[in-house]
Amino acid sequence: MFNFLKGVVGGSGGGQKDLPYNIGDPYPSAWSSWSHFRGTSKDDGSPVSIFSLSGSNPQDGRLAAGRNGVKRLRTVRHPNILSFLYSTEVETVDGSGTKVTIYIVTEPAMPLSEKIKELSLEGTQRDEYYAWGLHQIAKAVSFLNNDCKLVHGNVCLESVVVTQTLDWKLHAFDVLSEYDGTSGTATGPMLPYEWLVGSQYKSVELAKSDWVAIRKSPPWAIDSWGLGCLIYEIFSGMKLGKTEELRNTASIPKSLLPDYQRLLSSTPSRRLNASKLIENSEYFQNKLVDTIHFMEILSLKDSVEKDTFFRKLPNLTEQLPRQIVLKKLFPLLTSALEYGSAAAPALTALLKIGSWLSAEEYTLKVLPTIIKLFASNDRAIRVALLQHIDQYGESLSARVVDEQVYPHVATGFVDTSSILRELTLKSMLIMAPKLSQRNLSGSLLKYLSKLQVDEEPAIRTNTTILLGNIASFLNDGTRKRVLINAFTVRALRDTFSPARGAGVMALCATSSYYDTTEIATRILPNIVVLTIDPDSDVRSKVFQAVDQFMQILKQSNEKSNAGDTAHAGSLGLASMPGNAGLLEWAMSSLTLKGKPSDQAPIAASNSVRPVTTTTAASSETPSMAPVRVSSSSDFADAPAPPSPTSTDGWGEIENGIHEEQYSDKDGWDDIEPLEEPKPSSVLANIQAAQKRPVSQPKPQAATSLRSKSTVKAVSTKDEDDDLWGSIAVPTPKIASKSLKVKTSGAVEDDDPWAAIAAPPPTTKVKPLSAGRGRGTKAAAPKLGAQRINRTSSSGMQ
Repeated sequence: MFNFLKGVVGGSGGGQKDLPYNIGDPYPSAWSSWSHFRGTSKDDGSPVSIFSLSGSNPQDGRLAAGRNGVKRLRTVRHPNILSFLYSTEVETVDGSGTKVTIYIVTEPAMPLSEKIKELSLEGTQRDEYYAWGLHQIAKAVSFLNNDCKLVHGNVCLESVVVTQTLDWKLHAFDVLSEYDGTSGTATGPMLPYEWLVGSQYKSVELAKSDWVAIRKSPPWAIDSWGLGCLIYEIFSGMKLGKTEELRNTASIPKSLLPDYQRLLSSTPSRRLNASKLIENSEYFQNKLVDTIHFMEILSLKDSVEKDTFFRKLPNLTEQLPRQIVLKKLFPLLTSALEYGSAAAPALTALLKIGSWLSAEEYTLKVLPTIIKLFASNDRAIRVALLQHIDQYGESLSARVVDEQVYPHVATGFVDTSSILRELTLKSMLIMAPKLSQRNLSGSLLKYLSKLQVDEEPAIRTNTTILLGNIASFLNDGTRKRVLINAFTVRALRDTFSPARGAGVMALCATSSYYDTTEIATRILPNIVVLTIDPDSDVRSKVFQAVDQFMQILKQSNEKSNAGDTAHAGSLGLASMPGNAGLLEWAMSSLTLKGKPSDQAPIAASNSVRPVTTTTAASSETPSMAPVRVSSSSDFADAPAPPSPTSTDGWGEIENGIHEEQYSDKDGWDDIEPLEEPKPSSVLANIQAAQKRPVSQPKPQAATSLRSKSTVKAVSTKDEDDDLWGSIAVPTPKIASKSLKVKTSGAVEDDDPWAAIAAPPPTTKVKPLSAGRGRGTKAAAPKLGAQRINRTSSSGMQ
C-alpha cells in the first residue's frame, strides 16, 4: 500500500528503465540539492529538461520536499510556471544500501544565470529584456499569491529558468504551501520545508520563524521579499551572499528603485503586492514589453489596431534585442499569421525577421508558414505574398511550387482586381522555372492568352514581356505554336504603344528560337509596317529589330553560300550581342506612364481582323493613314512556305496534356491565319488619294459606297470612327435626290414588313406620346410612317 501511494504522489513511472527520455549533459547550477540535465525524448528526439534529486534514506526530508515539489508542479499550471511533462521515482540497491532518485521531466529550459551569460546583453536592450523577464515572474508570483492562495517561499535567481523562447518561468516548488492566515486555529509552521531556503533569502519574520506575524501578514509578504532578492541578483550580477547586501542599490535602475524598496519593506503588511508591481511600475513600460504583450493578446485587438501595429513592427524589430525577436517574437508572429489573427502587413515583418535566419532555419521556420498562407482567401494576404515573392521565391523547391503553391496562385489570373492579376503575372517570372510542363504549357499559357487581351494595358504589355522571359522553359513544339503569333498577331497590333514595343523587344529576345523561314515570312513582314508607328519609341525599337533580323538572314545566306547548311536556318539571339538577359517589366497598372492617347482600349479578343496601330488622337488627323499589320509581305512573288504551326494559326499544344477546364477558344488557338493582302490596285488608289485632290467618282461607285455604309451615316461621330473616312469620296447630291424619291415598291422589295405598313402620311408626323393609349388603329400608321421615315433619312445623307 505504501509503494502504491508513493507511486501516485511521487511519480508516474515504474523506474529508470521505463523513463522515455534520454539524460544528457548537466547544467552547472540548479536549485538546492537538485541536478538539472539536458535531455531528449526517445520517441521523436524533442528536447526536454530533466531534474533529479537523490537520497540514501527513503524517509529523508529532502526527498519528502522533492515529492511535494513534484505534486505542486504537476497540479499548478500557468504560462509563467515551468510546464510539467513526466516524473518517476527510482530505487536502486548497492553494497552500501538503498538509493532513491526522483526524476522530473519538463519543457526544455536552462538556468537564468546561464542564459544571462549567453545573451550578453548591454545597455537599453539588457534593461528591456530584464523588464520583460521580471514582468513574467511577477505574474507567476501574483497568480500563486492572489489567485491560488499559495506561498512559494523560495523566489530567487536559482528558482527561475529560461525556455527556448527566452521566457522566464518559475519552478522549484519544494517549499510551496497553502496560506492559512485566515484560519484562526492554525498552529505550527506554515511552510514545513522552509529550512531548505537559504538564510540570505529569508525575510525578517521568516528568519525568526514568527508564524504568528506571518499569518497576520498578507499572502504575498514572503514572496514579495523574494522578488526583491531576485531583482538584486539580476542587476548586480552576483548571487546574494547575505541579507545586508540588499541595501546596496547602486545597480538598481532608477525607475525600478522605489518599487524595489517597497518590496523589501521591513513591515510585511506594507510590502508591495506583485500584481501592483505589474500594473504601476514605470520600469515595465518599454517597447519590448508592450510589443510582446500586444502579440499575446492579439485576438482581442480590432482590425485598426492590428493594422497600425504591424505596419510599425518592421522598424520596431530593429530596435529590439535580436535574440528576443528571433526566439520570442518570431514564433508569436508565425502563429498569428497561420491562424488568421494577424493582418496582411505582418508578412513584411515576418520576412524581415526571417532574413536574419540561416538558410536551414529559414526553410524550417519561414517557408512552412508562407506555403500555408497561399491557401488563404484573404485578398490582402495574397497581395502581400505576391509583392514579396522575390524575397522567398528562390527558397521554394520546384515540387512545392508545382504542387502546393501554383494551384492557389493561378486563381489570381482571373481575379476581378487588376492589382492581383498584375502581381500574379509578375510572380510567374520566379515560379515558371519551377513548374512542370503540365502546368507550364497546359495551364499557364492559357491564362497568359487571356491576359494578352486584358482591359488593363499594362497587364497586356507585361504579359508579352513574361512570355519572352519564360520562352526558354517551353518545349520546342510549344514555342513554335505560341511565340510568333503571341508577339505579332496580338502584341504588335495592340492599341497601347508600350505593348507594341514589348512585342518587338520580345521577338528580339527570343530570336534564337526562329529559323530563317519564320523570320523572312512571318516576323519581318509584321514588324516592318511599324516603322511608321505613331510612337517614336516603337519606331526606334522596330528599326533595331529589323537590323537584328536582317543580320541573322545575312549570316544565314553567307553560311549557305559557303556550303555550311547545317546551321543556316537556326541563327538567333546568341549571335547578336547586347540582347542577353531578361526583359524588364513595362510598368504597373496602377501608374501608367504612357501618353493619354496611348491608353485606348484594346480591340475585342475574339476578332482576328487586322488592327491599326494609330492612337485615338492620331486617328482624327486626316494626314495620318492607318497602318495595316499583315503576316506576309507585299513584295514576295512566290507563295509563303507552310508554317510549322497548324492551319488555325496556333494549333493544339502537343505536350500530351488534354485540356480540362477551357475550350480551344480560351487560348491562342482562336487566332486564325492572317489575311492575305488586298490587291495592289487598292493600295495604289490609297496612295494616289493622299497625293492629289479628291475627284468626283462615278454615280454607280457613289451609290455602291453609300449602300455599304448606310448604318454609319446616321451621325457625324460615326464618320470619324471610319478609318477610311479621310480618303473617302464625298457623297454626290444628285444620288441623294434619286434616293429621296424612292418608291414604296422598292421598299417592299427590301422590307418584309412593307406589305402591312401604312401609307406615308401627308402631314407632319406627330410624336408617339400623343397617340399613347388610343387603340390599335392609331398605332399602325405611326409604325409605317416611322419605318419609311428612317429609310428616307438614311438616303438623304
